[in-house]
Amino acid sequence: MAPLELKELKKQLEELLDKGFIRPSISPWGAPVLFVKKKDGSMRLCIDYIDKNKYPLPRIDDLLDQLKGATVFSKIDLRSGYWQLRVEEGSIPKTAFRTRYGHYEFVLCHLD
Repeated sequence: MAPLELKELKKQLEELLDKGFIRPSISPWGAPVLFVKKKDGSMRLCIDYIDKNKYPLPRIDDLLDQLKGATVFSKIDLRSGYWQLRVEEGSIPKTAFRTRYGHYEFVLCHLD
């Protein structure tokens, strides 16, 4: 990582720790981190779970078949809404990521 990215990483990690979104980890897993530049020039912290996500996705028609007979649908649109959802305790170690500053795992969903 470039020096500017390392500075941003440290800042974002401290913020996530202070808010209780992440915690130090001893998980055997550890995905790498990277930054993606947003349109406004700020940096978005991303975790590369590509190796962990190698499994077949369900077919969309099978998913839609499960909705057969449903009459009520809802949609929630909240800013940073996923930060409201806790990760199941047994799944927390699977969210682990490694950085120069330590090994961490998410306690809350981190899909921004």
